[in-house]
Amino acid sequence: MSADIVPDDLWERIAPLLPAWPARRHRHPRRLPVPDRDALAGIVYVLRKGVA
Repeated sequence: MSADIVPDDLWERIAPLLPAWPARRHRHPRRLPVPDRDALAGIVYVLRKGVA
């Protein structure tokens, strides 16, 4: 799904601008992060569709 919303050429331009993920703690690791491309696809979807 994210490949349809975020084409490869757009992702190649945006990926270098994103910061690296911090290292996960072992004692209290928190929730697993969502992949950056999926998060960007969600943002683009909301902006295109006007979802509140």
